[in-house]
Amino acid sequence: MGTLDNLFRSRHSKKEDAEHWIGISDLMSGLMMMFLFIAVAYMYYVQVERENIKEIAVAYKDTQVAIYNDLNNEFKSDLPRWNASIDRNTLQVIFNNPEVLFRSGSPELSTQFQVMLSDFFPRYVTVLSRYREAIDEIRIEGHTSSDWGTRHGDEAYFPNMALSQDRTRSVLQYVLSKLTSGADREWVRSSFAAVGYSSSRRLVDAGNSAEDAARSRRVNFRVITNSELQIRTIIERLDGNQR
Repeated sequence: MGTLDNLFRSRHSKKEDAEHWIGISDLMSGLMMMFLFIAVAYMYYVQVERENIKEIAVAYKDTQVAIYNDLNNEFKSDLPRWNASIDRNTLQVIFNNPEVLFRSGSPELSTQFQVMLSDFFPRYVTVLSRYREAIDEIRIEGHTSSDWGTRHGDEAYFPNMALSQDRTRSVLQYVLSKLTSGADREWVRSSFAAVGYSSSRRLVDAGNSAEDAARSRRVNFRVITNSELQIRTIIERLDGNQR
C-alpha cells in the first residue's frame, strides 16, 4: 500500500512539475513574442524615419541647387565688381572688404556699399520670392577679425560683437527702406534676421592656419531652408529614441 501511495505521489508531483514548466515556457514564449513585436515595430519606425530623411534630403538638395543656380544667374556678372561671392553649399552671398562697406570701426554704411545694396537687394528678394515656401529664414550675418586696435581676447571680442551686430542691423534697415512693395517689406520683416558673430567665425589661411584678418571682415546674406530644420528634427527624434 505504501509503495502505491509513493508511486501515486511521485506521478502527481511529476505532473505538477510538468505543468509548472509548461506555464513558465508559455510565459517566456509570450515575452519573446512581445519583445520581437517591439523590435520589429521599432525597426519599421526607424526605416520610415530614414525614408523621410532621404525624401527630405533629396528635396533639400534640389532646392539648394535651384536657389544657387538662380542666384548665380542673377548676379554672376556683378560679383567681381562687388568683391562678392556665392557659396553653393551654404547659399551665402558674401560681401568682402568691409573697408569699402563701412566706415572704419563704425556701423555706418559707406556710400559705395549703399549703391551696391540698392542694386543687389531688390533683385535678391525677387529671386528668393520664388522659394518662399521652402525658406525658413534669411540671415544677414556680420563677421569681424579677432583684433580691436591693441586689444585681444575678450577685450576685443565683445566690442567686435557689438560692431558686427550694429552693422547687420544697419544693413537690414537700409535694404528694407529700398523695397517699394508692401508684400515684400512684410516678408523681409518676418523672414530676415540680423546677426552679429564678432570673430567667432573668422577665416584662416589654408597654408599656415593663421587668421586672415581681411577675409574675416565680411557681411553675408545666408538662406536657411525648411529642409535643414526638418532633417535636424528627425535626427534629434531618432537620437532621442535610441537613448
